[in-house]
Amino acid sequence: MSIRHGLLALLERGPRYGSQLRTEFESRTGSTWPLNVGQVYTTLSRLERDGLVAQDGEDDAGHALYSITDEGRVELRSWFETPVDRANPPRDELAIKLAMAVGAPGVDIRAVIQSQRGHTVKAMQDYTRLKARALADVPTNRDEVAWLLVVEQLIFQAEAEARWLDHCESRLVRLAEAAATEPAARTPGTPAERRSAKAGGAGGARMGTRR
Repeated sequence: MSIRHGLLALLERGPRYGSQLRTEFESRTGSTWPLNVGQVYTTLSRLERDGLVAQDGEDDAGHALYSITDEGRVELRSWFETPVDRANPPRDELAIKLAMAVGAPGVDIRAVIQSQRGHTVKAMQDYTRLKARALADVPTNRDEVAWLLVVEQLIFQAEAEARWLDHCESRLVRLAEAAATEPAARTPGTPAERRSAKAGGAGGARMGTRR
């Protein structure tokens, strides 16, 4: 999530102060990614340092206002026009957890998967209810439409995660079945040692026959 560019997008609509930016950001995203005022002002300070925003006086209540600069508009246009980079995906805690659980002593990875699936399905149901409430009244302003896009993305993510968990469980079942049907391990040692062991065993059998 780019707070930096999100604030620039809001400032393009006109001068804003910190807590106003926080409120509008959370309204636009349905409070999915809540911000605190300190986070907003820290980001504004960095944007000002980089020449992307500038202080623009105060409002009637004495709040310090910020405006986007021409350089900020160029940065914002570039952000909108550039695809989000997937070459270096962010770390995913669930993927890391399952990767580490494979073969970990004392860990029932299927129980881990089933527990996560229950949580994921519940989240998907919660998001779907939020979407239904949002659609009860046809969205009429851009904040409502923006929130609808966010909640739908969360639904699609949860659906994809549930399918992936099903896939993980199926793969583990196949691996367990394959391990159960593997032939017994071969006699260890070098080829010469195995031949010697085989010859000794055959000799012993012949000796036993003569007796």
